[in-house]
Amino acid sequence: MDQPRNRVNPSRSDVVNMVLSSLEEVLTMADGHSPGAIGEETYLIGRDAVLDSMGLVTLIVDVEQRLEEDYGVVLVLADERAMSQQHSPFRSVRSLADYICRRIEEQG
Repeated sequence: MDQPRNRVNPSRSDVVNMVLSSLEEVLTMADGHSPGAIGEETYLIGRDAVLDSMGLVTLIVDVEQRLEEDYGVVLVLADERAMSQQHSPFRSVRSLADYICRRIEEQG
């Protein structure tokens, strides 16, 4: 098994960039061309969302895989804890990045 390239936990900036990169790939796969401007305020779910349910699942799986491959961080993002929160961590790029950072911090 390959060792992760970096054993240091990702910074918040790294996490945001990872989510944005994954989101761009998912959106490109969905419609065949690069998405318009996306950023931390981009909604992943809800009325102005850029993803459908399958796109969200694909994004979550991709981010989980990148965290493990690049940083050796193993997280299951779509678990009971995430689903039971009053405000979904999957609302936007910002909320997802913040949620990932909190979960990594809790792991120590």
